[in-house]
Parts: sequence; structure tokens; C-alpha cells
Amino acid sequence: MGDDEGAASKLFNTKVLLGLVAGAGFSYGLYKLIFSGGNHGKKREFRAGGDDAWNISMQPGSLLERVSGLPLVHEKNDLTANGSTTDELLLKSTNSLEPHHLEMLLSLLQTNSDPSARIQVLVTLGNSAAFSVNQDYIRKMGGLQIIGNLLSDAAFDVRVQALNALNNLSMNATNQEQLKVYVRQVLGIIETSHLNSDLQLAGLRMLTNMSATNNYQYLMKSSITLFLSLLVVGNVTLQIQVLKILVNFSANPDMVEDILRSQAPVSLVLLFDSCTNTEVLLRVLTFVGNLKDWTTSTHVTEILKHSKDSLYSVLYGDSSEFHQRLPLLLSHPDGEVKSQVAKIMT
Repeated sequence: MGDDEGAASKLFNTKVLLGLVAGAGFSYGLYKLIFSGGNHGKKREFRAGGDDAWNISMQPGSLLERVSGLPLVHEKNDLTANGSTTDELLLKSTNSLEPHHLEMLLSLLQTNSDPSARIQVLVTLGNSAAFSVNQDYIRKMGGLQIIGNLLSDAAFDVRVQALNALNNLSMNATNQEQLKVYVRQVLGIIETSHLNSDLQLAGLRMLTNMSATNNYQYLMKSSITLFLSLLVVGNVTLQIQVLKILVNFSANPDMVEDILRSQAPVSLVLLFDSCTNTEVLLRVLTFVGNLKDWTTSTHVTEILKHSKDSLYSVLYGDSSEFHQRLPLLLSHPDGEVKSQVAKIMT
């Protein structure tokens, strides 16, 4: 009888957990990591969550509704063994996720192989990581590694949600020190994913946070050409995400020469056009503006200028269209675009 009661209790707790996570939607950007120093007044970008978040409605009045703070579509969902709704059960809880909830969720990730359950748990953990205190709790419970292990999960959407959770968790300087071990794996995911896919975008979002300081940019140095290529072939959403990383790189003097040495598609200059999406154009102008102050020896400059495939040659080589295209943007209807162009030309 005791064993049966224990099993029933365990099943009940699992159902409670699944009910708790079933409605989690993304509510990123509630807290931002304030990175100190190292940008010398130049623009940087960091990412809080995703624009194309996983849409899962939350149970109205539930604990997760309070965590996310989003308006909800009311639904009924009877999940518990005694006929009570999950709402009724969770309303008895506190109005925030407690450490033991997080521990149970992390345990569920390890013991439940059902992709849909894992997705729901990852969404919930990602939501909870919008709060800095939970970022610390999850790290101390070994959650970064537990979630990181799911980057190689067979289910596409599990990988997406693992990246989304790590994205929020990476808005924490201490967490970044542990998460740096996943940078190369995430770069591989970005390179091998379908163009403009949710998986590719999720990887770029995480790397935006990881590149917000100079500390871990060196881990991404070998992928600058990949970023420049994606900038040319991606859609607007992907272009913006790539540019956030490139802008971060360009604000680091130690990265500038590597950026300019990197291979770049000649078609990159086509972005300097009035027809380019204004947000993309502003960011690519910021990127080039950050590079403008770079100085090196004449010898290195000449080598870069004659390296036809280098970004330096694409932008500043004698045959580059950049010189002709830039002045034309002074007539752009957006005042900030004109201001950025004038700054680069002076």
C-alpha cells in the first residue's frame, strides 16, 4: 500500500509539474544584464529573449502567469488525478517559482524523454530565467549543463527551446563563464541549420549575449566569415541578429583586425542602399562606423587592400562600390541613417 501511495504521489507531482509548464509563454527582456566597461563609447548589442518565441498559452491565474506577466487566453485544463484543475492547485502556491520547483523541473528534463514534455519544461525554465535570482539558482543546481546537454537532442524543437533557455541564462556574467564551453557547439548549429530557421536564430540570439563583453568573443573569431555570409543571404530577422553580434565585435579594438582580415562576399556592399530595411541599414552603418577608427601599419593595410576576399578590400579596396554608394545615402529619408553616413564620411 505504501509503495502504491508513493507511486501515486510521484505521478501526481509529475502531473502537477507538467500542468505548471503546460502554458508557459516567453516573457524575455524583464531583466537585462548590465555589462561593465570595454566598449569605449561604441555601440554594443545584447539580446533578451526572442521575437519569434514558442507560443504556448498559460493557465490564467497560475504561477507561471505571474512569472511572465503576459495577458492570457483563458483555457480549462483538468490534469490532476483528483479532478482539480491545475489552476486551482497552483493558486495555492506562492506567486513565483521557488528553488525546489526549479530543481524538480531540471530533474524532469533528465528523466522524461518525451519531447513535448521537455519543450514545456524548457520554456518554463527560460521564463524563470528572466529573473536574475533564478539564473543563479539554475546554475547552482547544475542546470546549465543539464540544459546544454539537450543541444544535441534528436528533437528539433527541444534544441530550439534549449537554446532559448540558455539565451536567457546567458544574461548573467557568472553563467557566461560556464556557458562558454557551448559556444563552438552553437556555432556549429548555426552553420549547419537551415537558413533562417528557428534553430539558427536561437543560436544567434544566445551568441549575441555571449558577445556583449570582450571576454568570449575570441571563441567566435573563426566564424566571422560565416556571420558575414549570413548577413548577405539571410532574411531581415536573421540579418538584424547577425549584425548585433558583428556590432559587438566591432566595438572591441582587439577584434577589428580579425574582422577586416576575414573573407567577405563582395555583395555585402549592396546592403548600403536606400532599399535596404532601415533597421538593417542602421546596424550595418554602425558596424562600419565602429571599424572606421581602426589603425594599423601601412604594410598591413596594403596587404589587406590587395586581398580581394577580405572585408577590408570589399569595403575600402580601389574597386569597391562602397565609395560610390555611401554618399547616396545622405539623401535617405531616415535622419539617423544620414547622421551615421555623415559620421563615416568625415
